[in-house]
Amino acid sequence: MTTIRLLHVDDEPDIREVVEISLALDAHFVTRNCGSGEEAIAFAADWLPDIILLDVMMPMMDGPATLARLRVNPKTANIPVIFMTARAQTRELDRFRSLGAVGVIAKPFDPMTLAQSILNYIKPADDPLENLRAGFLLRAKKDAAMLAAHRISLRNGASEADALASIRQIAHGLAGAGGIFGFAEISDAAALLEDVVISEVANPGFRGIVDHAIGHLIDCAENRSTVSEAPRPLEAA
Repeated sequence: MTTIRLLHVDDEPDIREVVEISLALDAHFVTRNCGSGEEAIAFAADWLPDIILLDVMMPMMDGPATLARLRVNPKTANIPVIFMTARAQTRELDRFRSLGAVGVIAKPFDPMTLAQSILNYIKPADDPLENLRAGFLLRAKKDAAMLAAHRISLRNGASEADALASIRQIAHGLAGAGGIFGFAEISDAAALLEDVVISEVANPGFRGIVDHAIGHLIDCAENRSTVSEAPRPLEAA
């Protein structure tokens, strides 16, 4: 199990103790605590925690001032910070996030759910589209194999009308779904191929451009990246 090094900063000893006990219930956490912002700045630079749980209201140096100092030091500049505050009004929460906090936990907090509240800010939320995206990529690679076969058929003088109709259908499907699932390079390449196929059917003379556009889409589907030079449609070879 991956451990999470958490530094808790609060000027109240009782709260530091409660947080330490709360997080000890979860095996993810290894915790240390500091009683002031000044102490936390030095300790964080030495211990390099994975995340800092930082009280907002502290004497001498409050939470926002402590965060600003942490961001100045390259060693601590990128450590995520969660603020803890009793001032949980919407306006205040927005201000704390604007300062660079990854989240805010309100006081009083539930000791039994504190660990999970912190984990919710550390672990990315499940993406409900992730499985669908993975499925689309598998489909795109299968379609790329079909396009490669049609490409060979065209080069060997097979029935042009049937091959072009199938190529256009594949390209049309990938163009629409690719954009939905966030694969813009596949979507753009597929739309480009569909355009040049339409041009070839309406006015033969684009065979070389169709061949190049097929190759471009195959590269995008297999590598999920655009090739260095995309074909230019609608110019007869």
